[in-house]
Amino acid sequence: MKRIKGMKLTAVLLSSLLLGLSVSACGVKEEAAPANAPGASEVSPGKTPVNLRILWWGSQPRHDATLKALEAYTKKNPHVTFEPEYQAFDGYVDKLTTQAAARNTPDVFQMDAAWFNDWASSGRLADLSTVNTNEVDKALLDTGTYEGKVFAVPLGNNALGMIYNKVVFDKLGVQPPKTYDELFQLAKDIKPKLAKDQYLIKDLTVDNTAFTSFQLSRGKGYPRTAEGKFNYDKDSWITYMAKMQELRKGGFMTPPDVTVSDKNFDAKMDLLGQEKIMMKLSHAAELGGFDSLKPGSFALIPLPRGTEAGSWVKASMYWSVSPDSKKQEEAKKFIDWFINDKEAADILGTSRGMPVSKPIVEYLMPKFNANDKAGNALIAEVVKDGGKSFDPGPGTKGGWAKFASNKEYDNIVQQIMFDKMTPQQGWEEVMKLAKEVEQK
Repeated sequence: MKRIKGMKLTAVLLSSLLLGLSVSACGVKEEAAPANAPGASEVSPGKTPVNLRILWWGSQPRHDATLKALEAYTKKNPHVTFEPEYQAFDGYVDKLTTQAAARNTPDVFQMDAAWFNDWASSGRLADLSTVNTNEVDKALLDTGTYEGKVFAVPLGNNALGMIYNKVVFDKLGVQPPKTYDELFQLAKDIKPKLAKDQYLIKDLTVDNTAFTSFQLSRGKGYPRTAEGKFNYDKDSWITYMAKMQELRKGGFMTPPDVTVSDKNFDAKMDLLGQEKIMMKLSHAAELGGFDSLKPGSFALIPLPRGTEAGSWVKASMYWSVSPDSKKQEEAKKFIDWFINDKEAADILGTSRGMPVSKPIVEYLMPKFNANDKAGNALIAEVVKDGGKSFDPGPGTKGGWAKFASNKEYDNIVQQIMFDKMTPQQGWEEVMKLAKEVEQK
């Protein structure tokens, strides 16, 4: 984890009381720049100095772009400085939860759809309804809205689809599947054309995102609703698990030990990058990460459909503000600039997915690289195909904590994957969990 404890892009010293203060940038203490130093700014008359603590997760390119954006904002608004903290995704929500419990949440922090309902319903987010979101698609805003108020402003437009090895597909004369029936059949048809340790897809038994897509494609809605309703469809669930079992036992998908070894974007462990599989689920914004493993090899398509689309559009992430912050108005102005300003767009590019402002996307389009254009095309295709707006579900409220990652539900589907339990037996266990879920 890389973390900057504090960075203040300081302005001219307002009085002798400020002499001797230092700021930390990249963990190194520096003396404040004198008024005539290159890059020094002057605080606008009448403006009270404001320092915003800000926290996000992401890759190094995102960190670099965000830091440059903060510098640009301070240059434009000299009274505002930042104290940034950033890290990888692992451990992020645990850290944020601990800070919130101590009422020490940063003024501005990155939020994920999976946690949103928990945080909004428990009063841990400030109302951001006054931020200018006029040019943001309603489908993106909806997942950051709770009881009619916006508590999380989307930062990137994204869509869930599949990524496939176009080089291999073209070489074999194979077309990517458009429906789940075609996907399952192709897994069988393509196996004789591949090496012994190669497959079309990995075993998706334990992938709840893939199952969610399968159920949506059958017109049965999301398995978990934002209101906390248990909506797993029995026929869809057993059909899906049985199909995974059939393909696994037939040798048409990765065996369990290979399946659990997969790690996205890892040069040595990503099954797609190692050409152990030819397709996997991917968000539009993830194409660049996969492309870095085998440049020019991959292409994106929507998730397979059934009677309805199986893909959805969602915000890649959000900015939220602490309700305990005494600087909420300045935080809102910063978020407004972050999503709507062309200077910010030039700096940030697609570091958080496709920009959410439609005019900003149009402005940046000539500057997009091939991966950006492919990601934008997937989003447009998912929308055209009737893709749903992402529903983050109820979070972990009530009994839903048992359906969280590495909890009771995961244990059930893992037992099915390792053939310790049949799909029917698995469903019976899921129903036991369902009884513990709050239903309204």
